[in-house]
Amino acid sequence: MSGHSKWSTIKRKKGLIDAERGKIFQKLAKEIYVAAKGGDASVDTNPALRMIVDKAKAQNMPKDKIQAAIDKAHKSTGGEDYEFIRYEGYGPNGVAIMVDCLTDNRNRTASMVRSTFTKRGGNLGTDGSVSYMFERKGIIVVPKTYDEEEIMNIVLDCDALDFVVSDDGYEIVTTYENFIPTNNALKAVVDDFILNEVRYIPNNTITLSDEDKEKIYNLIEALEDLDDVQDVYHNMEE
Repeated sequence: MSGHSKWSTIKRKKGLIDAERGKIFQKLAKEIYVAAKGGDASVDTNPALRMIVDKAKAQNMPKDKIQAAIDKAHKSTGGEDYEFIRYEGYGPNGVAIMVDCLTDNRNRTASMVRSTFTKRGGNLGTDGSVSYMFERKGIIVVPKTYDEEEIMNIVLDCDALDFVVSDDGYEIVTTYENFIPTNNALKAVVDDFILNEVRYIPNNTITLSDEDKEKIYNLIEALEDLDDVQDVYHNMEE
């Protein structure tokens, strides 16, 4: 297996997590609440909840906060009513950007996302205008403290799409369908993950100068800073 590593994206995202951990946990708690509200309270019988809990654990969200979000979803009467909305658009230099949100006020979120795009040289597009450029895949990063050959053999048996070794860890890319089976196999030997989540990966990327990259990073970080925004995806080569 070979291919372009997404490790630079992961490191940048982790840097944001370290800087604003409380806000990240708040967003993860919202995702956990929605997944638990829409199904069983057990990760063993609720695949959507299982995926977001694994993502939260990889980002070092405390177990009590994870459980509190699950309990809130099943013990409360009524509770928050969040709606999933996806916004699609373009940043400077034609970079495709997809923004996934959970909101209890569609008008507020649309206004904030549109304003953020506009202020930083981008513009919103119509539904489907950029999402066709992305494919949903599993991204798993395992620390290099584990044996490389053992990890590689496990993911090969699971038909992983890619296995990349960097200075920091082993990055595994799976299909969306194989994400949970690959997780189950890895957890037999891996106790901690650097990253463990389903993401949208661009089929093709755009190469920019360092100056133009900075404009995209500024837009992405401004979008990620919005309370209703859960994830931001783009097709800029990093």
